[in-house]
Amino acid sequence: MNLTQIDKNPDEVKKKSGLQPGEAVEIAGLVNYSDDSIVSRTLVNNDAGTITLFAFDEGQGLSEHTAPFDAIVQIIDGESEITIDGKPVKAVDGQLILMPANVPHSLKATRKFKMILTMLRK
Repeated sequence: MNLTQIDKNPDEVKKKSGLQPGEAVEIAGLVNYSDDSIVSRTLVNNDAGTITLFAFDEGQGLSEHTAPFDAIVQIIDGESEITIDGKPVKAVDGQLILMPANVPHSLKATRKFKMILTMLRK
């Protein structure tokens, strides 16, 4: 079996826009934490929807808002509190949460965390 080694150099990965077809990448390494900040990187953006990777420093968050499409949050590192329609939910790495269209939601990093946001356009 012939295996190709994935380039794990973050500087090389940062130079690329989005995901490259047929290339495996270490997802958590595509964004880095930044003090007192939220860092995002769009991985896919097409007619079907978007996939965006985020890194939130502890205490950072997104205030309550709505979106016109269903969205799925997948926590890949750390811990967050996600409030959907007034109900807070603790989410940790390995968990998914559905945020329904047109329902108010917010996010806050209870510890620094990384997430993948998949927005499904109707």
